[in-house]
Amino acid sequence: MPQLPDDLDAVAVRTWCSLALEALGRERAEIDAINVYPIADGDTGTNLYLTVESAAAAVEAVFAAHETGATAPATADAVRAMAHGALIGARGNSGTILAQLLRGMAGVLADGGDAAHLRLALTRAAAAARQAVAHPVEGTVLTVATAAAEAAQGDERELRAVVSAAYEGARAALAKTPEQLAVLGRAGVVDAGGRGLVAVLGALVEAVTGQAPVRGPRTGSGKAAAPVDGGSVVGLPVGGVPVDGLAAVEGPLDCPEDLDGGGPAFEVIYLLEARDEQVYRLRARLDALGDSLVVVGGDGLWHVHVHVDDAGAAVEAGVEAGRPYRIRITHFATESGHDVRVQAEPAQRAVVVVVPGDGLAGLCTEAGATTVIARPGEPPASGELVDAIRRAHAREVVLLPNDAALRHTAAAAAEQARTEGVRVALVPTRAAVQGIAALAVHEPDRGFDEDVVAMTAAAGATRYAELAVAERQSWTMAGICQAGDILGLIDGDVAVIGADVPATARTVLDRMLAAGGELVTLVLGEDVPDTLADALEEHVREGYLAVDTVVYRGGHQRAPLLIGVE
Repeated sequence: MPQLPDDLDAVAVRTWCSLALEALGRERAEIDAINVYPIADGDTGTNLYLTVESAAAAVEAVFAAHETGATAPATADAVRAMAHGALIGARGNSGTILAQLLRGMAGVLADGGDAAHLRLALTRAAAAARQAVAHPVEGTVLTVATAAAEAAQGDERELRAVVSAAYEGARAALAKTPEQLAVLGRAGVVDAGGRGLVAVLGALVEAVTGQAPVRGPRTGSGKAAAPVDGGSVVGLPVGGVPVDGLAAVEGPLDCPEDLDGGGPAFEVIYLLEARDEQVYRLRARLDALGDSLVVVGGDGLWHVHVHVDDAGAAVEAGVEAGRPYRIRITHFATESGHDVRVQAEPAQRAVVVVVPGDGLAGLCTEAGATTVIARPGEPPASGELVDAIRRAHAREVVLLPNDAALRHTAAAAAEQARTEGVRVALVPTRAAVQGIAALAVHEPDRGFDEDVVAMTAAAGATRYAELAVAERQSWTMAGICQAGDILGLIDGDVAVIGADVPATARTVLDRMLAAGGELVTLVLGEDVPDTLADALEEHVREGYLAVDTVVYRGGHQRAPLLIGVE
């Protein structure tokens, strides 16, 4: 039996995220089914699951970076990764609230994970959430979070007692939410966001104590609530209240008398790179456009969520404030199944491709593909890939992950899409240049299997390389590198260590073209000058007869230069 933690260390945080993801995976359909407030769009469980999936993936990335080390990551690194992952992957009202709560907790737990720090973390997170809402409503996830924090404030010094008390306090508060919020009482359910938070706290109990907490029977229909512990009414998580414990502007959250009333038509979500003063102006602008406004984040990165009638204006406001990306617009009527308009017939076939920058996203979109941008340090979760497959709106989809690290994520997304009736083929591309090669031979008019084989062959015939800057001294296949060295990676392994980008790029090209080739593809990063491409084109032209070169701008991507040789 594994040793139980005396404090919330990095391993315990990792376990917590994993167990929370499992719990929400089991309960998300039920949670979706009781989602009646503030919008009855039936997606709270899914939003919470995708938010925690992103948090868990970020924590796993921290551990992967320490695989060669003898010790686990620091607790501060794990909790900050958890909060950052939740921030960039937050979905909907409920997911944004949960991301805020995790971020609020991380700010304290980074300094220590004992019982006293956990009590303070729960208190800070709950208080920050309430302060972010102009007109807090009782009977929502805010109530549940506050109850958890208050229950944890006992005299007990042991961590296990604190997490158990917080869980029981949250569960008791959840059972009372139908009495506090009329719309929940009429529907016979508890707050969905609060239910999700109880699941997350239950996972924390299991991570710390080694035992899953006692849970009452779950509801089967989703509309009618099931009694828990002999009488408490517990339905599934409701969308929750728009909250942001770090920074948010909220309109009044009055209890709606009619669930199908005239609220805003669209939910708009995006990540935003912007300075603080720009975000202050953005909040005021979005507050005037709609409601349920939540802006979470800091240090130049923000997660924006708002309900509006004019989705374009909400996105334009983000463009004026900074650099929005991962933009997601949802029409509530369509998502909740109330849209009576006839949807367009799905296409026969589509391609979904993951790209490392917005430059390649534009290129692939022009070629007819549906794109997902993988920002530096922010790999897409399986839910984001499933969303892209749905957006492609086709009977058959070819999925190009373009990253070896996304293999399992892409496989999970493909499996989920298959359960929804979409025929999905996963071509295991390991780099963006392989995806470009595969997309170039895509022909939607030929047979599906034949098309997949051709795309797979084109990707497999493309060797790939990238340049990277060494962050620290380390041992590589090419020798010992120092911080600041330019690394040339060929097919994923360090093959060249150089002092500058041009010389290293030339050496990498020579290594790759020594085995032959007909076409060189260069993808330049955002800050790389065109003169580098010109110099490399000349180098290929002078040294290798009958080899053509194509150049693309990749935009904001991790590597300054990507190279493909076919």
